[in-house]
Amino acid sequence: MNAFIDKMRRRAGRYLDVRPSPIRPARGTFSLSFDDIPVTAWTEAGPILAEHGIQATYYVCGGLAGSQNLGLPQFDPEDLEAIHDAGHEVGCHTFEHVSTLRIGAAELDASLARNAAWVSDVLDGYEMRTFAYPFGDCALAAKAVIDQRFLCGRGVRDGVNTGSADRNLLQAIGLESRRLPGYDLEALMSETAKQNGWMIAYGHDVMDGPTPYGCTPDDLDRVIRLAKAAGLDILPVAAAWEKMAA
Repeated sequence: MNAFIDKMRRRAGRYLDVRPSPIRPARGTFSLSFDDIPVTAWTEAGPILAEHGIQATYYVCGGLAGSQNLGLPQFDPEDLEAIHDAGHEVGCHTFEHVSTLRIGAAELDASLARNAAWVSDVLDGYEMRTFAYPFGDCALAAKAVIDQRFLCGRGVRDGVNTGSADRNLLQAIGLESRRLPGYDLEALMSETAKQNGWMIAYGHDVMDGPTPYGCTPDDLDRVIRLAKAAGLDILPVAAAWEKMAA
C-alpha cells in the first residue's frame, strides 16, 4: 500500500502545481550534475571536467559530509571547497538527504535552511541557487517551497527540456550504469541541438566498477565528447537557467 501511495504522490508532484517556464536557449545546452557527492564524483570526475574545460553542478547534502552513503565514502568540506574553487556550481540537495515524500513543507524548509547555513559556513557566504530532489521524489507540497528558495528544481524523470518546462521539476537523464545502456545518447544530443533544448544529466559516483547509480570515467568522458560534437553549450544548471532568462 505504501508503494502505491508514494506512486500517486509522485504523480501529483509531476502533474499538479506546474509552473511552466520557457526553455529557449540560443542554442542547445547541456548541464552535468552530480548528486550527494561521493568523493569519486570529485577525485575522478574533476580532472575529466578540467581536461574538457567545463563546469558542472554538484548537489550537496551537508549531513553527508565525511560519511558513507551506499557503501561509498562521501565528500568532506575540503573537497567542497576545491569544487567551488574550480568554478563549479554548488546546489542544494537537502541537509539530511531526505525524500520530500517523507517530510512536510515546514520540515523541508528547515532542512533547506540548515543546508544553506552549512554551505555558507564552509564556502564563506556562498548561496545555492538551484535544487535537486533526493531520490527524484517530488511531493506536491514541496514545489512551492522550492519555488520560494531557488531558480529551479531538478528531478530524475527521463527527458530533455524543450519549449517549456516546470521550473520546479525539470527533466533529466541518468548518467548511471543502470540507465546508460537504455539511452541513444547521440540521438538525444542531436535532438537537443535541433530543438534548442536543454539536457541535464545527473550521476553519483565516477569509478571503474561503479554502483548502479554511478558511471565509469570513460562514460563521463564520452558524454562530454558527444555534447561537444553536437555543438551544445555546456554550462552548470544555474548558469544555463540565467542564460535562457537573459
